Amino acid sequence: MSGHSKWATIKRKKGAADAKRGRLFTRLGKEISLAARDGGGDPGANPRLRTAIENAKAGSMPKDNIERAIKRGTGEIEGATYAEVTYEAFGPAGVAILIRCVTDNTNRTAAEVRHVLSRYLGKLADRPGSAARFFESKGVITIDPQVADEERVMEVVIDAGAEDVQTQQGEIQVTTPREAFHDVAESLQLAGIATLSAELTSLPNTTVAVAGKDAEAVLRLINALDDMDDATSVSANPDISEEELSQLQDQL
Repeated sequence: MSGHSKWATIKRKKGAADAKRGRLFTRLGKEISLAARDGGGDPGANPRLRTAIENAKAGSMPKDNIERAIKRGTGEIEGATYAEVTYEAFGPAGVAILIRCVTDNTNRTAAEVRHVLSRYLGKLADRPGSAARFFESKGVITIDPQVADEERVMEVVIDAGAEDVQTQQGEIQVTTPREAFHDVAESLQLAGIATLSAELTSLPNTTVAVAGKDAEAVLRLINALDDMDDATSVSANPDISEEELSQLQDQL
């Protein structure tokens, strides 16, 4: 399995766990508010907001919650003022990590990131860019194969600019360049193909092979970072065999 698709699978499984714990609505709401703040409250003129709303709907977020998040972003109703911060770090076996947070208190968030890294054998990167260079910004869209098969999805997305379509662990994953993400997402929508998720994210351009205790330690660190209230996404570049990954996910 490629590093890209494997990491997308890890994130999707973690996202499903977040949904069960009720944490998903908080993350979705923050993303909607940020998108509305930066690009306005009209989804038709704000692709980021449109994508955030579609993800919220896919996550069964109530319509009232979505509307309130938009109004918080545009300033129509009072709410926290959020800032986006990305931390670069390294974990066991030299695995590179990017931690994207949305917070109303950067001092609190920075302290929590340091605490989690220290507890789970990680450390902040010494220099800006030293971990980020192992990643590239991509669009990742996931589709239930019961909605459309891989061949049909490929017919729709390739001309719109997608660069890869794969079926992994029961999901079809479409990878796009950053600049083609919204065109690909819209092409699926126009074709009547519903998505499980659609996001711009950081995917590894190179991976680090890890196994055994290192693999377990890496996943524990990733889970702990992702469990932080202010974290909205965590990207990392471990290459763990499918068999071991499946076993570890069942244990952790």
